[in-house]
Amino acid sequence: MQKFSLIIILVVLCSACSRTVTRVDPSQQVDLSGRWNDTDSRTVADKMIYDLFDSETFKNYARQLGRKPVIVVGPIRNKTSEHIDADNYVKKFEVVIHNSAIAEIVESGEFRDKLRTERSEQQDFASSATAKQFGKEIGADLMLFGEMTSETDTYNKKRVVNYVTTLFLTDIETSKRIWYGQDEIKKIVKN
Repeated sequence: MQKFSLIIILVVLCSACSRTVTRVDPSQQVDLSGRWNDTDSRTVADKMIYDLFDSETFKNYARQLGRKPVIVVGPIRNKTSEHIDADNYVKKFEVVIHNSAIAEIVESGEFRDKLRTERSEQQDFASSATAKQFGKEIGADLMLFGEMTSETDTYNKKRVVNYVTTLFLTDIETSKRIWYGQDEIKKIVKN
């Protein structure tokens, strides 16, 4: 009888420790902790880039330029108290710009350096017919950069977090700010 009871207890304990994993559509909103998440990143990136493209200052800039503006996405600094993967967030902006057909995008500094290293090595190791030349890069007209901040208010078992993303689009040659945008996401978390 004791062995049977011990087996039952072990079965109950093992089943209590089991984990269930369910795959969901990546576009489905899942918010477990109330912190910044992938849905927030995607929502803000989409909204802000299309706000930028719809702005009269951007449209005027593109008309004066006479072609699609070339944008490089610079840093978006995380000034919140949470760990937010800023590189992942920047990539979401790059994807929206690239897929928009409204502007061109060039690589950021980190990747440009890797391309330049590869181009340099090709001068020594690739055939002259296939080695890529220096001086053929497309220069960006504009740089998009910004910051994320948050404000938190707590009382008893409730917490309100307001995330603010501020972006700046600046002409690289003149340092003139072409566009300035902000988007906010506010979350109420009850424990």
